[in-house]
Amino acid sequence: METKQPGFTIAVASGKGGTGKTLISTNLFNALQKSANRVTLVDCDAEEPNAYEFTGGKKVKTKDVTQEVPVIDLNTCVYCGKCAEYCSYNAIFFIKEARAIRVPDELCHGCGACFVACEPYGAMTAKDEVLGQVTTYALSPSAHLIESRMNPGVHSPVRIIKEAVKSASDADVVVLDSPPGTSCPFIQTVKTADYVVLVTEPTPFGLSDLKQSVETLRSLGKPCGVIVNRAGLGSDEVYDYLAAERLPLLMNIPFDRGIARSYSEGKLLTDEDQSWQMQFNELYNQITEHHGISSNQR
Repeated sequence: METKQPGFTIAVASGKGGTGKTLISTNLFNALQKSANRVTLVDCDAEEPNAYEFTGGKKVKTKDVTQEVPVIDLNTCVYCGKCAEYCSYNAIFFIKEARAIRVPDELCHGCGACFVACEPYGAMTAKDEVLGQVTTYALSPSAHLIESRMNPGVHSPVRIIKEAVKSASDADVVVLDSPPGTSCPFIQTVKTADYVVLVTEPTPFGLSDLKQSVETLRSLGKPCGVIVNRAGLGSDEVYDYLAAERLPLLMNIPFDRGIARSYSEGKLLTDEDQSWQMQFNELYNQITEHHGISSNQR
């Protein structure tokens, strides 16, 4: 059965942690659901998901995310080493002279190349390894949170993120709270997005990581705009960069003690102050306009 595609997907991302991605994604989600949109927030930071602390919700279901890992039958194995040769991740420990072979589950990426290599010999079978969980919470009939969470010791959250995003296919608007950085988890998240909101701060570290994120998104052909969080904290270099690169500035969020206190208490700005509700509604309007969606299509 073909999976239904969401109407519009927005990823909220940044090149570093702690810039305010969850602040933006949870408040955008909250503003959209208050405006009667059928919306889903997906917490794609599977290593440290925390969106639930702000949104809450009633648990609807939890699904394990698994991958097949190889099990070697040592009585059948001819110790040819083909499986280790085919493994691009060097996840198979093999010493021919000692007739020693082993597959540490925590290193296996589940690509299946070793099964192909062993087909002539039939020494490999598969078992399911649980990587993590995808949990769906309902805030209302039209608003849901989907949380991705990886198990301790799992090397990569990519497969879990993929399943979490897939679970949001019925919404009209999907907001993806991306993991930090520009590595594989970031790529897996933003590749499904129609538009990417990059959150940065006016500091040298913030600007450096913003540049990396912009370059990555350009290589993927993804349109993006920028929110400057903690505005007034540092210098104007980030604004000079946005002007030079012709990147839209979507919003400034001031460096403010009240905002920091509200966030630390797990409260949403869009619940605390009607003016923030209006600003996040306007943020969504800007995003759709930059993406070229006319008002009669929204």
